[in-house]
Amino acid sequence: MRKKWIARVLRVALFATVAAAVFGEVVTQLWNSLMPGLFGWHTIGFWQAIGLLVLSRIFFGGFRGRPGFGSHWKRRMMERWEQMTPEQRDKLRQGMRGRCGQFETPEAEPHTT
Repeated sequence: MRKKWIARVLRVALFATVAAAVFGEVVTQLWNSLMPGLFGWHTIGFWQAIGLLVLSRIFFGGFRGRPGFGSHWKRRMMERWEQMTPEQRDKLRQGMRGRCGQFETPEAEPHTT
């Protein structure tokens, strides 16, 4: 089991390294072929391109993990909510109020049309 885990981690690390190298090179080539001619900006190197990728990820994408993962969690929780009895829902609300403050249920939210 441990060998499979180590092999998987190594594959992911290798894939991430190759992807970073490919994306870095693509950004370097695109920048150096477009930006100096269009705007008169300087050319950049590979590590500057990697820095641009990280910076753009921070500004525009964040580090939220896999895309769509939150929607899967939300859908799963809605399915659970629908299967609960009113007593179970009240118990969950009370528990969430104790941990998270005010907790509104989907039914309690006002509908604007």
